Amino acid sequence: MMDHGSELVSFGPFEVDLRAGEIRRNGSKVRLQEQPFQILTMLLERPGEVVRREELRNRLWPADTFVDFDHGLNAAVKRLRDALGDSAENPRFVETLARRGYRFVAPIAGRPNGTDLHAKAERVPGRSARRHFTRIITALAVLLMGTGAGWVAARRLNPLVNVFQQRLTANPSDDPVLAAILSPDGKYLAFGDRTGLFLRIIGSGETHPLPVSDGSRAWPTSWFPDGSHLLATVSGTSGEASSLWSISVLGGSPRKLMDSAEARSVSPDGSQIAFVRSEPLNQSIWLMSADGERSRKIVGEPGDVFGTVAWSSDARRFAFVRSAYKSWHQGGAVSLWICRPDSGRVNKILSDVRLGESLAWAPDGRLVYSLDETPPNVSDSKGDSNLWALPIDPSSDQPLGAPKRLTSGPDRKTGLSFSADGKKLAFLRWNREAHMYVSQIQGGADLLNIPQRLGLEEGRNLPYTWTPDSRFLLFTSDRDGATHLFKQGITQPAPDLLVGGEDSVVSARLNPDGTEVLYLLLPKTQSSDQRLRLMRMPLAGGTPQIVLQEPAIDNFQCARAPNTLCVFGQFSERVLRFFSFDPQRGKGTEFAKIDVGLKYNWSLSPDGASLAVAQWQQNKIELLSTRGGPSRTLTITGGAGVASLDWAADGRSLWASSSSLTGTQALLNIDLHGRAKAMFQDSDKDVGWAIPSPDGRYIAFWEAGGSANAWVLQGF
Repeated sequence: MMDHGSELVSFGPFEVDLRAGEIRRNGSKVRLQEQPFQILTMLLERPGEVVRREELRNRLWPADTFVDFDHGLNAAVKRLRDALGDSAENPRFVETLARRGYRFVAPIAGRPNGTDLHAKAERVPGRSARRHFTRIITALAVLLMGTGAGWVAARRLNPLVNVFQQRLTANPSDDPVLAAILSPDGKYLAFGDRTGLFLRIIGSGETHPLPVSDGSRAWPTSWFPDGSHLLATVSGTSGEASSLWSISVLGGSPRKLMDSAEARSVSPDGSQIAFVRSEPLNQSIWLMSADGERSRKIVGEPGDVFGTVAWSSDARRFAFVRSAYKSWHQGGAVSLWICRPDSGRVNKILSDVRLGESLAWAPDGRLVYSLDETPPNVSDSKGDSNLWALPIDPSSDQPLGAPKRLTSGPDRKTGLSFSADGKKLAFLRWNREAHMYVSQIQGGADLLNIPQRLGLEEGRNLPYTWTPDSRFLLFTSDRDGATHLFKQGITQPAPDLLVGGEDSVVSARLNPDGTEVLYLLLPKTQSSDQRLRLMRMPLAGGTPQIVLQEPAIDNFQCARAPNTLCVFGQFSERVLRFFSFDPQRGKGTEFAKIDVGLKYNWSLSPDGASLAVAQWQQNKIELLSTRGGPSRTLTITGGAGVASLDWAADGRSLWASSSSLTGTQALLNIDLHGRAKAMFQDSDKDVGWAIPSPDGRYIAFWEAGGSANAWVLQGF
């Protein structure tokens, strides 16, 4: 509610009087000190947006004030949460974004259009007269210098002025929302997480579980237009292929529509269902009738991977995101297409490597999609994206104008769905980060001690190699923007920067004698034919020098002294070629090649005699001789498909990350007979590659988790 006389802003059971500097809960006054009230005021100015810690510091403390800023701000936020009955672990009002800032996540009423809540807060009795006078003079000067031009510029720079975001779910970080879709009437949200499938009444927050087979996981992807049934992808725990189901929100048993398929969307008239059939990294889009009959392939070539399929409101066209995966960090061709299934006409309307997989088609003809952010807009961790809208000509299926940004700020935006009237757009906000852990190896490779996290910095942190004395780990991190190279001891509280700059460090290894660090640089400005630079630098510090520059380098490694072999791989047209190189003189000769799929991993043994190559999620490893000897195949027993490979320090086994049939992520040790032993498992997080220390006593690996909740966008 809003009272123009007392200027009230309401959320939940609270009313904030901006003129009087008071907050009330159900009519009763709540005691709140000046600094927590100022923080609340700033958050209410920008609901749904991140207010950075630096902004709060500038508001709360003058520039000449000496204070323990972090402690003071944390204490003030805690007092605010205490007054609101809120918590950092499961926030209803104030959400923390680690090392970035805070965000107000509850819906508010009474926010005056075009007003500055901070200006109102400054009129509260007891504020510093000197600061108040200074800010008034500054504001008047700015206003007088550019009233008209400033207003026009502000409108151009802030096209989101009337857009409103509201959070719909409040799942904790260890149980992210995996999929969520808005009902046609905009009153309900169907969502799935690790605990099940649920239906939430948006107006009241009342939530009910929906029936799913025991032990299965369901991802809702689309509502049928009658608003009483969901289209969902269901997967079991015993490794069977996913299937399509119709699930009633009114009760009753789920009904299977199709085996060995992944659901995408139901047409607005309810007559057709779009779905995807998959082989590893090789997909095609199919259509079938709403009862599961008369299926037919529509589009798909070898190597295609498809994201969302979104129907136009007339049900005569659908749009889709198509990507062609390329090896490792090289990226892929990502494009947006429109298909008319009756005629078979397919038009590409947009191509951009920053395109996300999610898509929605508004009733007014706009296509809404996500684009990854680029520096300087990207936050401390990679993966941030925002939503854009592009008007489409209904006759030519081509863009009618320039795209318009709908959202700003951190997190990955995905899982888009419109209400039938197009006034509400639901989406997921993902915050995903990889953290490093170090564990001591006991009894050769028989047991791992409890892993300990290395550092508490946020961001994407990935280990690559150890120093020769096994005391320091070298890793990449995007904690300060571009991905840089760091060095940190296992008992060191903070890392040392080795390689900075605007270009991103893709990976790092040591030369054979351990005196230099070799690292691969990905240019800030990327292109389809870009050449990556392999650099070298003394481990003790010094001037970097280029070793070689080649396209499509997928990985590189060196043997350990007294062996001198260094190898890099190049991937092209599903063939992986291996080249020797000298860290001083550059590229050598090609000495081996192997046919691989679109996703794979390889590692060079410490003695330089063997290359281990594994296809993505296959249960076998190819061992290639680098010295002209025979190759052989390891068939893995006791484990599932391999996702990454690294040789053990003694060269007698391999460390591999793997995903079991039940979806549990594991770290395996595999001997040279193929026998696998799970050394570490996690059912909720992705487990990445493992890097053993040269002395064989420690192993470093990464785990990636994240938080995700559903939000709704209005007024766009």
